[in-house]
Amino acid sequence: MTTPSPGRSPGTAGTDSSDSSQSAGRSGRTAGPDRVAGSNRVAGPDSPDSSGRPDGPTTRAAEFYVTLHRDPELSGQEERTAARLAARLAAAGYRVETGIGGHGVAGVLRNGPGPVLMLRAELDALPVEERTGLPYASTARARTAAGEDVPVMHACGHDAHLACLMGAADTLAGARAGWRGTLLVVGQPAEETLRGARAMLADGLYRRFEPPSMVLAQHTVPLPGGMVAHGGGPVTAGGVTLEVVVHGRGGHAAAPHLAVDPLLAAASIVLRLQAVVSQECSPAEQVVLTVGSLRAGGPANLVPDSATLGVTVRAFSAAALERVVAAVRRIVRAEAEASRCPVAPTVEVLAESGVNLPDPGLTATVRAAHLAAFGAQRVADWPPSMATEDFPLFGPAGAGLHGVTDVQTAYWMLGTVGPGQWAAAPGATAAEKLAALPPNHSPAFRPHPGLTLRTGIAALVTAVGAVLPPPEQVAGG
Repeated sequence: MTTPSPGRSPGTAGTDSSDSSQSAGRSGRTAGPDRVAGSNRVAGPDSPDSSGRPDGPTTRAAEFYVTLHRDPELSGQEERTAARLAARLAAAGYRVETGIGGHGVAGVLRNGPGPVLMLRAELDALPVEERTGLPYASTARARTAAGEDVPVMHACGHDAHLACLMGAADTLAGARAGWRGTLLVVGQPAEETLRGARAMLADGLYRRFEPPSMVLAQHTVPLPGGMVAHGGGPVTAGGVTLEVVVHGRGGHAAAPHLAVDPLLAAASIVLRLQAVVSQECSPAEQVVLTVGSLRAGGPANLVPDSATLGVTVRAFSAAALERVVAAVRRIVRAEAEASRCPVAPTVEVLAESGVNLPDPGLTATVRAAHLAAFGAQRVADWPPSMATEDFPLFGPAGAGLHGVTDVQTAYWMLGTVGPGQWAAAPGATAAEKLAALPPNHSPAFRPHPGLTLRTGIAALVTAVGAVLPPPEQVAGG
């Protein structure tokens, strides 16, 4: 995900004075979620047990995080990751189903009458070679669907998301006396390819279990560890990934007049596409059109038969997405014809996601609970980001898939940067430091384990405590 600056300049949260990214066992303390909406009904991961020792969920989450980080798996290949999550959910008392939409995992914990609340995290990692220097850094490699051997790294924080999810699931299972309803805990495959949510829903996620009325998720970003941030409108953009294939007629480079060069057509398409946003979109709209790849040919003395372009379009409205994608199709057809291409070009949608627009009411409830738990200095505003997510499909955007029209969603950002790393980042302002820190998808992306996990678990448990009712508010509870 991209990482723009939050609306309010963050300070360095947390009390851990060292940057303990080298150790997943140390952490700074955050306000625990035991004070939710003025009550003590849900004990958080900071609470000591009767012997005075820190309780187990945070420690177990740290161990789980290190295991996941060392052994990442690409989108659609998350077999070991899914098995690990399923085993831990089962051990915590959840009824578990696996193999949903590929390697998807779902665990359900019924605790009397009340709403059904879903918590979601992602299973997959990225084809990135890790350069963090961590003792638990990934050295994994895998083969892509195309057969390419690539390095694999959890460079987007999905390992932290899963560890926080499991820590919250542990905590809530042990605090059933304080809440009523049903928890549905989901590990989603293939988020990075924007295919996993759709696959799980198409495979009947909401039919296998009672469909949720609310869905919560969080995502790591390079804010100071110990912080969370909420958006007041779109959190992430809608996106469409296109594959454009331009067909020429191969030949000898010494006789280009006897061939039709698809590279010339492709180059013209790339140049022409650069004018779409500036000439066809209102300055008030936020739209991105990027040509991320152009593949063609081999030896320099051959004119290739075809050229393939990878195109990404992102916007904060469905109307803008549709208009820009239509412009891409129009330009591709026109440039192919102008270049004498003998076969019509193809424009295929490889992946798409809707605008991530959380429910305002649910977001306000969760944000208020986070303010009560963490304090105003640790809760920031988050501006719209051009990153994309398939999370919206679990809500109203996916009603055509799951058939539920009244699902509410909430989605917030989770800080990852340790105090030492934040202090060392160049820049006089928070915005300058954020711009200098390794972003998500960077080979140097390294969340501070202690602050990230402790805050992430607390944020989830706090949110659950704010929206699931206590026993005294439920008939027969």
